[in-house]
Amino acid sequence: MIKKINIALVGNPNSGKSSLFNALTGLNQKVGNFPGVTVDKKTGHCSIAENLSATLIDLPGTYSLYPKRADEWVAYRVLLQQDAAVKPDMILLVADASNLKRNLLFCSQIVDLKIPVVVALSMVDLAKSKGTEIDIPGMERELGVQIVAINPRKQKGLPQLKKLIEQTYNSHFIAPRDFINSQALAEQPVEALKHLVPGTSDYMALHYLINHEHFKLSGNLQEEIEQIEIAHKFNPTKTQAEEIMQRYARIKQIMHHTVVEADPLQKTLFTEKLDRVLLHRRWGYIILLTVLFLLFQSVFWIAQYPMDGIEWSFGKLSGWLGGNLPETWWSDLLINGVLAGLSGILIFIPQIMILFGLITLLEDTGYMARISFLTDKLMRKVGLNGKSVMPMISGLACAVPAIMTARNIENRKERLLTIMVTPLMSCSARLPVYTILISLIIPAKLYVGFISMQGLVMMALYLLGTVMALIVSFVMRWFINIKEKSFFILELPVYRSPRWKNAVTTMIEKARIFVFDAGKVIMVISLLLWALSTYGPREKMKNVSEKYAELVRLNPSQEAELDKEYKTALLQNSYAGTLGKSIEPIIAPLGYDWKIGIALITSFAAREVFVGTMATLYSVGDDADENSNTLRQKMAAAVRADGTPVYDLATGLSLLVFYVLAMQCMSTLAVVKRETRSWKWPAIQLVYMTVLAYTMSWFTYIIFN
Repeated sequence: MIKKINIALVGNPNSGKSSLFNALTGLNQKVGNFPGVTVDKKTGHCSIAENLSATLIDLPGTYSLYPKRADEWVAYRVLLQQDAAVKPDMILLVADASNLKRNLLFCSQIVDLKIPVVVALSMVDLAKSKGTEIDIPGMERELGVQIVAINPRKQKGLPQLKKLIEQTYNSHFIAPRDFINSQALAEQPVEALKHLVPGTSDYMALHYLINHEHFKLSGNLQEEIEQIEIAHKFNPTKTQAEEIMQRYARIKQIMHHTVVEADPLQKTLFTEKLDRVLLHRRWGYIILLTVLFLLFQSVFWIAQYPMDGIEWSFGKLSGWLGGNLPETWWSDLLINGVLAGLSGILIFIPQIMILFGLITLLEDTGYMARISFLTDKLMRKVGLNGKSVMPMISGLACAVPAIMTARNIENRKERLLTIMVTPLMSCSARLPVYTILISLIIPAKLYVGFISMQGLVMMALYLLGTVMALIVSFVMRWFINIKEKSFFILELPVYRSPRWKNAVTTMIEKARIFVFDAGKVIMVISLLLWALSTYGPREKMKNVSEKYAELVRLNPSQEAELDKEYKTALLQNSYAGTLGKSIEPIIAPLGYDWKIGIALITSFAAREVFVGTMATLYSVGDDADENSNTLRQKMAAAVRADGTPVYDLATGLSLLVFYVLAMQCMSTLAVVKRETRSWKWPAIQLVYMTVLAYTMSWFTYIIFN
């Protein structure tokens, strides 16, 4: 019979915990939420031995057992056995060998909880490159727990780790001696607490005294603990400070006996030399802008050929089907509904894959953390801090997970401000809209041999979203009346060579998500739009058919031209056309026609639906040139009643600005409600972003018209 155990995976941030979790569980993972809070809960299953399997619970990273952030409180409650839903049988602690002194603080606290624990020592190769040698058997004797060196990226040490987990579980864990004398810190209160809560270790008793208000205890027990504190004049702050000092004193002794470190006067490491340039007060920002410039230039440089190939293929397929299938409703649905929607999905996969592949490489190298450091000073001027940068950068992918990562910001006001402005960052859903509109209004020319104007405009759109986010935050901070002290502590990871396999995996995953998640929405709305664009009020459609039948009878030589007008008239009088015409007076000042109006409405479900909507409308209407097989050709050939192009520079730029600034994602509003636990903030967000988008788009149209 296979025994099943629960193992809590803990460690400092950036210690290699996530890499170990992924290596042990593979694809056997799921993500939920810890009960009662909006903190991610990653769990996975792995086989430890023939008769032993484990459920691995990846707890949020924390530096010590004195939590400050919401996610640290989650880990703390689990470790202090205060979470009824998560009860680990064992703890697997990941410690970074290259930052051993800092990691041993948390490790020593876990040891004193007297819970079965195994220590996985990560980044040993990095420690060796710094000239650090660790006596692992000696450290095992000092700490009293089992330790194994691992390298999850290269699958090294995992069999040995599983063997230690099995031994620790089967040997009925013997608690090691106290790392420090916790009782001596507050002898009488600790003794009194242990009588009150039997079976509690000295160190756990100390935490009951310090944080019992945050534990789910009965009212009587809370009151009795409070009386112990008063009776013995217990000072939590002083006790905590003394504990940390004692731990570091002991850690210093242990490292003296078990760790050989390089001479501190050795030449400066490569990482530090590189940081002198990349974090320079002037050059750092120039390099950052250069990196962003190359990023967006590459999106157009590299993706152009596969995009052209996909577009050409769909154009040929659509033309072939149109010439060979009978003229029936189902062939029209296949060509102008299914095929048009599908082309609107697949054509943008190359750009999405390239953008996120490059972003993954930047994260892997360690440069993303430097961006947070560089921008902290700027962020503080608008009411945020450097930790707001990571959610905002994550917003380039999707606002939904980006808003959830704002939980790492301890200050409530800064967290709320970050949530309110993150949707202004241009997410991947906007990329298809940007791409097609830029290709319509900006010539595909290279300047100075390599600078693409289309790439520059794309970069300008991303910068516009960022600048507006900072301006909105600056204004909004005066209206959010929350006063808390703010701290920005950031650990800069060492520079590493990028993991190309990881980048490729991310690219494939992002493409899969776009096709199967966003793609489903686009296809459903494309098919719905086909129906709304093909059918209309019976009397109206009948009158249009009779009118043009009579015109063709009277003017047989103009049949081809009248057929175009007939299709356009049918579309205008369809249900979709009626809807678009009804809002045309509101959007006309922005330079938009009724077709764009329909796209604005449908894309409130998801921004990327704009392209699928246009593909369906122009396929059904077919009022563009008969040789225009692709969506871009049809949109480029579209004209107004006076013969001027629909997508001129003024209208195109106005529409781009609208999509940069408008809140057009129901999922984002839902997650904002979930994170703020109120409909007040998503309502404010929807109103201010819509007003801002309309106003700025109007100004843009006026300026360029």
